[in-house]
Amino acid sequence: MKTLLRNGKIYVERDHFEQAVLLDGDRIELVGSNQEVEAAAPADCKVIDLQGRTVVPGFNDSHMHLHHLGAGLNAVQLNNVPSLAEMIQRGKDFIAQHQVPAGKPVVGRGWNHDYFTDVSRLPNRHDLDQISTEHPVIFTRTCGHMLVCNTKALEMAGIDASTPQPAGAQFDLEPDGYPNGIFRELASTLVNKIIPEPSVEDMATNIKTALDYASAHGITSTQSNDIKNENHRKMLSALRLLSQRGEMTARVYEQCNFYEMDQFEQFIADGNHTGLTDGLFTVGPLKLFIDGSLGARTALMRQDYADEPGTRGIQCLTQEQLDSLVAKADENKIQVATHCIGDRGIEMVLDSYAKVIKNHENPLRHGIVHCQITDMPLVERFKENDILAYVQPIFLHYDMHIVEDRCGKELAQTSYAFGTMGRMGIHVSYGTDCPVEDLNPFHNIYCAVTRKDLKGYPDGGYNPKEKVDVYTAVDNYTLGSAYCSFDENRKGRIRPGYLADLTVLDRDIFTVPEDEIKDINAQMTILAGQVVYER
Repeated sequence: MKTLLRNGKIYVERDHFEQAVLLDGDRIELVGSNQEVEAAAPADCKVIDLQGRTVVPGFNDSHMHLHHLGAGLNAVQLNNVPSLAEMIQRGKDFIAQHQVPAGKPVVGRGWNHDYFTDVSRLPNRHDLDQISTEHPVIFTRTCGHMLVCNTKALEMAGIDASTPQPAGAQFDLEPDGYPNGIFRELASTLVNKIIPEPSVEDMATNIKTALDYASAHGITSTQSNDIKNENHRKMLSALRLLSQRGEMTARVYEQCNFYEMDQFEQFIADGNHTGLTDGLFTVGPLKLFIDGSLGARTALMRQDYADEPGTRGIQCLTQEQLDSLVAKADENKIQVATHCIGDRGIEMVLDSYAKVIKNHENPLRHGIVHCQITDMPLVERFKENDILAYVQPIFLHYDMHIVEDRCGKELAQTSYAFGTMGRMGIHVSYGTDCPVEDLNPFHNIYCAVTRKDLKGYPDGGYNPKEKVDVYTAVDNYTLGSAYCSFDENRKGRIRPGYLADLTVLDRDIFTVPEDEIKDINAQMTILAGQVVYER
């Protein structure tokens, strides 16, 4: 059955709006005035009166973690926890409310010690021992690059003063050499191994929970990193199960993380490659990590952190390992998207990509995720080899308050250069890295347009030369993200022949005062011509 959406403000492209759109199955058939589209619509079609509301292409989050989001919605909620005392209390309340049996892990994610009002330090095992000494407690920082656990978790994981530090990661020690509960980067796996591995059905449930949450925010496409080395067969099974059941309320382009060559080779041998599609699910790029996060001081820097001399972050892969994985992917026509935050990490990855890119052409669309700490020569290298920039403007909400302390004023002024990147013709896409930040696209667009945090600070915006206008922000979130998945000719615009993935807004994003963009909501979300969410 066809669907007619009439009496709206349909965003076609900059300064071009129409009134109505006709959908035929999962495609857009016609866009135009009410009169011309109604004349083409059959008498028995479904009619949706938009009542003047604005319609944009469905938002496409170019980097997030669906499984972590879904699992986190069923764990201890630590996002924006205001104090260490409150974090401890939430852990206690969760155990009591869910009657968690002794010995079963209690997990949570979202804490940020920079938001604590009662202490100015990282939490440690002794703090989490106040939650329980009978349950292993594991709380992951919001960035995902650090966790803290209690003494019970250390004991169950067999970690003590004799445990060697892992390569490319670290855990912190007390003066006597015993671990204090803080684990950084891949050291987290030493503790997380005690958490029971989810079944395929558990994985599918978590992803479905996250997809429903995404739909409620107007997101119709996600580029999600859920595959992590050894879980790749189970996670692929879960994603394909959801697709085959018809339970996906958003499209998924899966970013597949491997840091062990043998596992990546097995993934390839299984027949997986970029573009392999099963309904609404598609295999995307190899996802690599070169460093950590700015907040955890694990982003890989060329110079010492200004607020912690002697520290330059954590390098997760050697240049040789990185080059080998990139070369293997490129040889097999697999796209690569690499997590890089620090300037040294970005430099390493640009060097690695340059070894496989010929004549400055990047047909596999290799890209860098985050692209935060840069100087102009690094940004120019993106342009030189047509490297994609997957950016998260919402990171400014927190990072603007720490970047000068971490990196110094001069480097901070050339970082988060998202406006400059776009003006240089670099392919820029928007994502949230959810659950690092909430996947709300309107918060993300607000930060891109205003360069303010969600409380409206500072007046005029942080480093305002990097602002973009609202048209650019919407396009980066739709057409820009579609380019990352080779979908720019069928997704990201409201045009005949394109996929019928649309978001109806509760107010006009193109005319509201900039400071009100963050307060917009999705009124309706349409995926493949079907309404999957209505407010």
